[in-house]
Amino acid sequence: MKLLQEIEFHEDIRLFIYKPRGLIDEAAMNEVIGVIEDLEAKLQEPFNRFADTVAADEVELNFKYIIQASLHRRLVYAGRPSVKSAILATDSTMIHYMRLHAILTQGSPIKVRVFQDRQGAADWLGVPVERLVEGPQA
Repeated sequence: MKLLQEIEFHEDIRLFIYKPRGLIDEAAMNEVIGVIEDLEAKLQEPFNRFADTVAADEVELNFKYIIQASLHRRLVYAGRPSVKSAILATDSTMIHYMRLHAILTQGSPIKVRVFQDRQGAADWLGVPVERLVEGPQA
């Protein structure tokens, strides 16, 4: 499977990494969700997720979209093993949206936490921090 330039998958540590640059909008998010769902279907084994949104210049999302996307992910991933989704965000708008996503996925196998520092995300995911910064978008 060919991944988008902003996406990496580290098989050895079972970690999906998304590092958007520029604009984060519904089209970009739908594309990323599609890649996650394709990987879930293909791999048939759980993997954690890390989104590094620090290099994003602009966020064009809304609460309705976040609610719909979060509830969609809850439904699609129901009954599967637990996974962690760490989101690195420093933009106040992104932080608010991702905290809403975390609330909406509570009680599901998708455990979401928002971080403002990379080390905290690495610790929670149980991976070396270097693994979160390496790659083409680092």
